[in-house]
Amino acid sequence: MDDYREQLVDELLVMDCQDGSRKAMELLISRWQKRLWRYALRLTGNSEAAWDVTQESWLAIVRGISRLNDPARFGPWAYRIVTNKANDWIGRYARTTRLPADFDFQARQSDEPQAAVTATDLSSILHRLSSAARTVLTLHYLEGYGLADIARILHVPQGTVKSRLYAARNELRALWPQTSK
Repeated sequence: MDDYREQLVDELLVMDCQDGSRKAMELLISRWQKRLWRYALRLTGNSEAAWDVTQESWLAIVRGISRLNDPARFGPWAYRIVTNKANDWIGRYARTTRLPADFDFQARQSDEPQAAVTATDLSSILHRLSSAARTVLTLHYLEGYGLADIARILHVPQGTVKSRLYAARNELRALWPQTSK
């Protein structure tokens, strides 16, 4: 998040949720629903699956929010839950279904300025990456998380995130169309 005030609002909402406020939970959901769904869509490549993953994630968030020790860590904690739920879905269904070539289109609406050619190229390649590569690249480049936050989300050491990011970049580079020399 680029605004400290937004983060403070989220922290206060989390604390109110921990005190049992339904209104605070409704506000927290309204603030985070689209972000978490968009992330789930990027991981699963399926709009319906993204809604299912997001719904399952919110159930886990509601059940577990009282155990969240640091309200400032809500974002990475919620993303970790979505990542786990998406990986569960991928494990169950991705072997039998193929991701559509334009799966990232719904996740990025006109509010995300990108060059049309680059976005098209990226969306056609992203679905061919391994799940681990797609996850770490999405968290870092599309969701804007740093190495420390990604480590918390994926529940791995920061050095592991660095090596996964390096490998994911190489995987992406190998699939990226060569530009004319």
